[in-house]
Amino acid sequence: MNRFGGGALGRVVRSGVGGRRVQTVVIAVATMMAVASAVVAGSLVVATNAPFDHAFAHQHGAHLTAQFDPDRVSAARLADTRHLEGVTADAGPFPATTVIPVDSNGGHLPALTLAGRTGPRSDVDDLDLKSGRWARESGEIVLSASFSGPFLELGSALRSSDTADARTLTVVGFALSVSDTADAWATPSEVRSLATGDHPLTSQMLYRFGSAATTSQLSADRRKLAAALPTGALVGTRSWLDTKRAADQGAAPTIPFLVAFGVLGIVMSVITVGSVISGAVGTGLRRIGILKAIGFTPREVVRAYVAQALIPAGAGIATGVVLGNLLAVPLLEDTGSVYGTVSLSVAWWVDVVVPAGALLVVAVAALVPASRAGRLPTVEAIAVGRAPRTGRGRWAHRAVGRLPLPRPVAYGLASPFAHPVRAAAMVLAVTFGTVAATFAVGLTQSLDAVAGAQDPENRADVTAVSGGPGSGSGPHRTEKTRERPGTGTGRAPAAPAPVQEGSSADPEAVRAAIAAQPGTASYYGVAMGDATVSGVSGTVRTVLYQGDSRPGSYEMIAGHWISGRGQVVVPTHFLERTGTRIGDSVRVTFGKETENLRIVGEAFDTSDDGMRIHADLDSFADAAPGVFHIEVEPGVEPAEYARELDAVVAPSGGDVFAESASGGENTILLLEAMAGLLTLMLVCVAGLGVLNSVVLDTRERVHDLGVCKALGMSPRQTVGLVLASVTVIGVLGGLLGVPAGFALHGYVLPVMGEAAGTRLPPSVLDVYDPAQLVLLGLAGLFVALLGATAPAGWAAKVRTGTALRTE
Repeated sequence: MNRFGGGALGRVVRSGVGGRRVQTVVIAVATMMAVASAVVAGSLVVATNAPFDHAFAHQHGAHLTAQFDPDRVSAARLADTRHLEGVTADAGPFPATTVIPVDSNGGHLPALTLAGRTGPRSDVDDLDLKSGRWARESGEIVLSASFSGPFLELGSALRSSDTADARTLTVVGFALSVSDTADAWATPSEVRSLATGDHPLTSQMLYRFGSAATTSQLSADRRKLAAALPTGALVGTRSWLDTKRAADQGAAPTIPFLVAFGVLGIVMSVITVGSVISGAVGTGLRRIGILKAIGFTPREVVRAYVAQALIPAGAGIATGVVLGNLLAVPLLEDTGSVYGTVSLSVAWWVDVVVPAGALLVVAVAALVPASRAGRLPTVEAIAVGRAPRTGRGRWAHRAVGRLPLPRPVAYGLASPFAHPVRAAAMVLAVTFGTVAATFAVGLTQSLDAVAGAQDPENRADVTAVSGGPGSGSGPHRTEKTRERPGTGTGRAPAAPAPVQEGSSADPEAVRAAIAAQPGTASYYGVAMGDATVSGVSGTVRTVLYQGDSRPGSYEMIAGHWISGRGQVVVPTHFLERTGTRIGDSVRVTFGKETENLRIVGEAFDTSDDGMRIHADLDSFADAAPGVFHIEVEPGVEPAEYARELDAVVAPSGGDVFAESASGGENTILLLEAMAGLLTLMLVCVAGLGVLNSVVLDTRERVHDLGVCKALGMSPRQTVGLVLASVTVIGVLGGLLGVPAGFALHGYVLPVMGEAAGTRLPPSVLDVYDPAQLVLLGLAGLFVALLGATAPAGWAAKVRTGTALRTE
């Protein structure tokens, strides 16, 4: 039996691999696509699973950021806290205060925590200087990297406040603090000079503890810290868990849809490889019988057929790993920029686990039909050969034959029933391809709806700014950039800003100018500031609306938008955190006024960690709008309207600009790119599965095709026969795939929303229309026909004599 060992078995394997080129190519390409998509999905799951944790460890982030009153505790006493039980590292004390800078256009940035540090390096909160350099002299400032953009660049000049004696601060760098310990940094002496009575100087200490994984552990650490110092010395703290939750909520929504695509890819690879090997066994019965007749054992037959799958699969896996890395790197770079973390790369173990898992999947998928080949009796295998079992599918031929269809089409429609297992594999491949396409289309539309629901004030044609704190809005204002890029969350806490104090233009004068301006269709005013809400620690970002604000309303999950005085609309996270619901009242203090506001709606709003609230400006008598959003009449050019209105309000200190179309939100564009890429791969795998099965069917029927051609069937009719053989499969796959994709979308999207800390409005969930679903159902037929096109062309070209001589 030695001659049937490695040498003979190797020749059988090489003959099978080389002789069945289509099978070999299909296995190689299918596994390549599956592995590439798995590497991309796996890498992104790893990267988006804990981007904050990686960056936090890299920067030695602060578990607790503490603010102390320097009049109650000395710097030396604060330095001694490093010896407290549980403290593993500390940094500080750093002088800190709050500033409300004014940009070159007179617009106010939100209240910023400004810390004094001599450099970015530190034992705790080791900052990542993204661009520029550190502040070394008076008049220089380093901003958080979240501010970096076309309207705040290196060299930009800011005034420390809107007072006459305000200092000019030049932006010399942008830095990233994953712990959000501050929003801006300057030299210690500069920070001390910028402290005022309204925003006094504090001493900032940064701590790392041995036990800080839970809220209770951090609370215990905080109590030890407060007990070790004079009463009242500790004025405020910020936990790293709050920052982590905000960051993780931004990354977590990507995981459910990546897992969905990963599962689809694995299932499709199993179906495709299993179908290919099963087809090889079915078409090679005579060859199997001959191998057994000349002495091959059942185990050797199994090994031969498994090896015929593993060899091309190995090549496809190796290529897929390389392709997956090439595709993943730019997506990971985008992920890194979106989440503001350290540079991301493909995890080494992904490149190990994915190929090993793929090889195991291929081996198992091939083992089942190969074991069937090993169990076949020798005589039965030789006698039956490649012919299907007697009588299989005849009922289908009789049923279809009664239909008023051309004979080639009827013959093609009935042919899949001769091989029900192979036909079922094709149906599954087309079904999963349709599922992926349906899910991707719905996901893309939902993400576009999410993008459209964000920052609804940007829907206005023109924005007019009267100035003052909290008036920042529009493309050259920086209020929105305070949020963690791509997440809509993670805003660092700021001291309460005075309500419209020091406005550079009278809001009433600006409103009167808008009302008198020709071309004004509608407008509403907005005031923004920090408020305190009963039951919520710290401040809550509050937006007050004056006039008909429906054009700038957020998408509603439940209830309705504010329609009058005493009403407030809140996000999902606010309801969960406060334990309230629609119809309840909350006590809100804005400026010096306190009002009880009734919750009338739940808004789809993730700004400021899902804690921003929206109310009617008339609820607070002292509040005044700092921004007006304007809709112009049809036919009026917004840019020209803005120029004319700006000429009226600019002399008094106002500012007017036309809103530009949004280019799309980074995270949403990233998710859509990933969805499109993974869908394309899965559809290709589905098409390859159909291609292989049709090639097998065509080769099995080549003699029958020769007979049909001899009886007068034209090449066009031959193509019609082959394409008709996959029509039912494509239609059935579409009918099964569209509802499954629809259901997958209905399951995954709410999970993504839950991971982001919000429910989703109907406009995000109900995105399919009947016409789309019909077209997606036809996509299954398109995939099937596309996979059968090449074999149909080959069948049409084969000569009659060649076909008749083929057995």
